[in-house]
Amino acid sequence: MDLLSRTYAMQLVCVVGAVGPVRYGEIEDAFGDVSSSTLSARLEEFVEAGYLSREQYDEIPPRVEYELTGSGEELCERLDPLLAWARRQDELP
Repeated sequence: MDLLSRTYAMQLVCVVGAVGPVRYGEIEDAFGDVSSSTLSARLEEFVEAGYLSREQYDEIPPRVEYELTGSGEELCERLDPLLAWARRQDELP
């Protein structure tokens, strides 16, 4: 639960879930105002916790893709309604 309370954590799961295998730059573009250190920390934490997989390809330039694991997909399914509710609350006067 501590992991989900961190900045951008829930949104990160949903962004990766919506896009599928996604590169760091695409995730960064989806957030816009997130710092590189915060985004890198969240990605590391979710990989370590088993919610994201990280695939590094031996290419020039280097390519790394992130994708939800089975547990990550289940978490995303549960977070989607919560984030939709939060967006609606933000729209209220």
